[in-house]
This record gives sequence, structure tokens and C-alpha cells, in this order.
Amino acid sequence: MIANWSGTLGRAGRRVRRSPAPVTYGLITVCSLVFVIGPAAGLNPAYGTGDALLTAQRAYFHRWGVVPAELFEGSARALLTPATALFVHGSWVHLLGNMLFLYVFGVMTEERMGPVRFTLFYTGCGYLALLGYAAANAGSGQSLVGASGAISAVLGAFLYLFPTARVTSLLPFLLFLPLRFPAWVVLPFWAALQWLAAGQAGQGPGVAYLAHLVGFGLGLGSAWVCCGPGTAVSLRGTTPGPPAEEPGRHGHE
Repeated sequence: MIANWSGTLGRAGRRVRRSPAPVTYGLITVCSLVFVIGPAAGLNPAYGTGDALLTAQRAYFHRWGVVPAELFEGSARALLTPATALFVHGSWVHLLGNMLFLYVFGVMTEERMGPVRFTLFYTGCGYLALLGYAAANAGSGQSLVGASGAISAVLGAFLYLFPTARVTSLLPFLLFLPLRFPAWVVLPFWAALQWLAAGQAGQGPGVAYLAHLVGFGLGLGSAWVCCGPGTAVSLRGTTPGPPAEEPGRHGHE
């Protein structure tokens, strides 16, 4: 069994190193592994079941997620949580949704930026997106987990770099028919929805829309700084639409 796992991980590692976007694939792999071995997946018997599992989940999110009320107390552990929270997800839907859109938008963005700049961009924007949310909700004791702030930054960078790329979107008021629109139409519309939702959101459990907005703005600005003006590329390919949000018992973004 150990040999089989070792061989599988070895082959996956070689594919990641040979891919044009090793950081994107690496992030997806790490986030998936962290989730599977953690209590939120419900697969690790060490965390128990029922109330014991729920208690373990709350403790896990509190330890590795961002707790705004604790973040600005100055402890080294709390200051690291905006980085660790990027790799923690609250449910299968939360994980799969984030990883899908990291894959779709991250590969092309990383190819344009290069692995080193993309790594700094992703982690830096993700950290600042969570920090911005925490600053706006400094009194909240709710833990916040998820990579959506960083992925929103990727969407912002994608909008700047590939504004005419066709994005396939599913609109509920049109019976979820798949329609194709340019990124410059879909992504600003998504950002506007986040803005409206952020204005109505409270400090309780749910989606951290403000972190999405901060990440999106940082991504747009970072792409302009990293790649310079006049670097947009015209594409005719298609990509799925922006990530969906899924409320949870704890906060996530």
C-alpha cells in the first residue's frame, strides 16, 4: 500500500514539474491533500464521528483559519493564519468549486506571469485579501478559511491579461443555459455581485464577499504592475464562469 501511494505521488510530482503551470497544479494538489486528511472531509477516523467530529472541525478551523479578533493581537501564530487559511476548506463543495476555477483561470495566468511571479502574486494577494476582510471585521470571532480571496485575485489578473477570452456562464434566470461572453463582461459583472452581496452581509457564518472584492482588485492591479500596460491577449477559447459561493457553518471565502 505504501509503495503504491509513493509511486502515485511520484508520478503526480513528475507531471507537475513538466506542466506549463506547475504552481497551479501544486496548489490544487496541496489543498486537496490538506482537505482529505483534515476533519472537514469526514474521511479520517481519527477525528471521530457525530459531535466529536463537529468539535474537531471547529477547533481545526479556529487553529488554521483567520479569526479577526485574534489577528491584530500581534501573536506570531495569528499573523500566519492568513497564509494557512488559503489551504483550508470547509466542505467538499467549497474545495471543488475553488479548485475548479483555480485550474481554469490559474493555468493561463501562471503561463503569462511565470511560476515565481505567480507564486508571489497568489500568496501575497490571498494574504492581503484575508487581511482586508479581517480589518473590516476586527471584532469578529468567526474563523475564516478558503482560497477564494487568492482565486479572486487570479480572476482579476485574468481579466486584465485576457479580456476578450470567452467565458462560459450558466445563468439561473435563463434555465442555466450555457452562454459565452467575453471576460470583460462576465468578470466585472461577477465583481459587481460581490459588491452588492458584501453590502448586505453580516459578521456571522457565510461567504466573505469582501475578501473576494479585495482579492479581485489586488489581482487586477498586480497584473498591471507585473505585466505592464498593453499586454492583454485576444483569445477565442472558452472557460467556465467565476466560482460559486457556498455558505457554511463557519465563515469561508
